[in-house]
Amino acid sequence: MTDDCVAFLKKQAVSIGLPLQIYFVVSGKPIVVLTWEGSEPALPAVLLNSHMDVVPVFPEKWTHDPFSADKDKNGNIFARGAQDMKCVGIQYLEAVRRLKSKGVQLKRTIHISFVPDEEIGGKDGMAKFVNTSDFLELNVGFALDEGMADPSEQFLLFYGERSIWHLFVHCPGSPGHGSLLLPDTAGEKVRIIIDHLMDFREQERKKLVSNPSLTIGDVTTVNLTQLKGGVQSNVVPPELVVVFDIRLAVTVDHAEFETMVNSWCSKAGPGTYVEFEQKEPKVQVTKLDSSNPWWLAFKRACDDMNLELKPAIFPGGTDSRYVRRVGLPAFGFSPMIKTPVLLHDHDEYLNEDVFLKGIDIYCQIISALGNVAPPKK
Repeated sequence: MTDDCVAFLKKQAVSIGLPLQIYFVVSGKPIVVLTWEGSEPALPAVLLNSHMDVVPVFPEKWTHDPFSADKDKNGNIFARGAQDMKCVGIQYLEAVRRLKSKGVQLKRTIHISFVPDEEIGGKDGMAKFVNTSDFLELNVGFALDEGMADPSEQFLLFYGERSIWHLFVHCPGSPGHGSLLLPDTAGEKVRIIIDHLMDFREQERKKLVSNPSLTIGDVTTVNLTQLKGGVQSNVVPPELVVVFDIRLAVTVDHAEFETMVNSWCSKAGPGTYVEFEQKEPKVQVTKLDSSNPWWLAFKRACDDMNLELKPAIFPGGTDSRYVRRVGLPAFGFSPMIKTPVLLHDHDEYLNEDVFLKGIDIYCQIISALGNVAPPKK
């Protein structure tokens, strides 16, 4: 399927008149970049990023073939990736095609990238790519990536993401027969860990529901996702492991949070410890103020189109976090209003009018970003 995608992008590059480069940070996982050179190519470029992969489907749960792009009588296009995020990748291409056909020449170079593996964490995609000399040579100064649909008439603009921590808390204890009341068992330690983390979760839930201005991205989420251990029903196990998915709000001090979790392990008893399957660092959000010329240009373009923006912290994880991690500003934006959020869901769809309007919107935004003036000396 990757070969088919690359072949498709090669055809698009030829038809638009853009050079295309393929990079392999990991064998068999191509990163495709189409480039529209600006009139002042020495200026930092704009990166328009999207990902090639999609999440799996359960065809029996769909009312349309998930890979058919079937359009119903209401103009709704049903397809896996209709919202996440084939729409955005194609909108980038069509917006650049339209601008070039009108003879537009931007100051800054525009790169359109298509990366692999975003849906499984991006470890072999953007995460590695941003640390290569190839990425450095692209001279990226700012990046646009995916956002999310919204049922309202507000356009979500994501300027940061929470940090993903996946904790495996190991709780060793006294093994033995299930008929006994042994001291210091793994189950007792697990209960203490679960109680503390679920109490913290409840605090965050109350914070969210008590303040209408907050979104899920503004709080720390804690979810118990796995319990591991044991050999049979009448044997007290020597260890139980409890797994949590935690998304740290951008306001959380990571060192303080880790210290708190370790204190709970100490309370649980000897030998209890945390193993991190994933522990993302704290990454600075992209500024939405006058110090950021990219924000000023983006906002001005949206104001000119009378688009109402709703800035927010992205609730999940996108490739934007890797771009921000190397110190570059990035926004997540998908122009999909009056649209139910169906990413990763059955019957994912996008209305054709919303899709086509998105191309118009990207034309304006790309023009604004591509003409951001260099800082005065």
